[in-house]
Amino acid sequence: MAMSLCDNTLLCNFPKCRSKLSGFAWVTACSHVFCDQHGSSEFSRSPAICPACSSALSGKLDIVRTELSPSEEYKAMVLAGLRPDVVLDICARALAFWSYQVHQEHMYQEYSLSRAEGQLKQMDKLLTQQNQSRELELTSMRGEITSLKKVMEEYKRKYSEVSERLMERNRQYQKLQGLYDSLRLRNMVVGERDSQPQSRHQDLNNAVAASQQATPLRSPQLFSRRPDAQSRFFSCLEADGDKPFLQFRSPARDRGRSFVSKP
Repeated sequence: MAMSLCDNTLLCNFPKCRSKLSGFAWVTACSHVFCDQHGSSEFSRSPAICPACSSALSGKLDIVRTELSPSEEYKAMVLAGLRPDVVLDICARALAFWSYQVHQEHMYQEYSLSRAEGQLKQMDKLLTQQNQSRELELTSMRGEITSLKKVMEEYKRKYSEVSERLMERNRQYQKLQGLYDSLRLRNMVVGERDSQPQSRHQDLNNAVAASQQATPLRSPQLFSRRPDAQSRFFSCLEADGDKPFLQFRSPARDRGRSFVSKP
C-alpha cells in the first residue's frame, strides 16, 4: 500500500507488515503489492481476496508473482515485437500502478501524521489537565501550610505564655518556701526560749522539795534560850494569818521578789 520515497522501494501492503520489497512480489489487479511471504500465504486459498481492500481476485491474471529486479535478458525480450502503442499502454499502466502506490503512501503518512497529532493534542490536553490539577493541589497545600504555620505560631505563643507563668509560679514557690523556712526557724528559736524558764522553774522546785525532805522545819536555836522571846515570835506568826515561813512562787509571776517572805 505504500512505497519509500527516499529510495523508491515499494513496501508490502499487508496491514501489519509494511516491509521493504525485494526479490519477488505479488501484484494484484486492484493495484496492491505484497511481499513473497504474505502473498504466498494469502493467495493460496480460493477464492483469493485482497488483504488490503478485500476485493475478490477471481481472474487468471488478477494476481501475478513478479520479479522486482529482472535480468537484462528479460528486459530485452519482455516487450520485444509489441507495437509502440502497446508498449506505451503497458508503460502507462505500470506508471499508474506506481503513482497509486505513491499516492497511497502519502495518504498513509498523512493519516499517521494526523493520528499522531491527535494523540499529541490529547496528551497535551491531558497534560494540561494534570498540570491544572497539580496547581490546584499545590495551591491547597500552600494554603494548608500557611494555616499550619499560623497554628504553629499560636502554639508557640501559648507555649511561651505557659512557660512564663510556670517560671513565675516557680519564683513564687521559691519565695514561699524561703518564708516558710524562715518562719519555721523562728518558731524553733522561740520555742527553745520559752522552754528554758519552765525547765529552770521545775529544777528550782525539785531542789526546794529535796531540801525540805532532807531538813525538817524547826525553830532556830537562837530563840530556844529565851522562852519569852520564842513565844513572842510564834505569836507574831499566828497574828500574821498563819502564813508559812517559806513561800515559793513562779518566776514568771513574781520576778524580782524574794522566795523567803519576811515576817
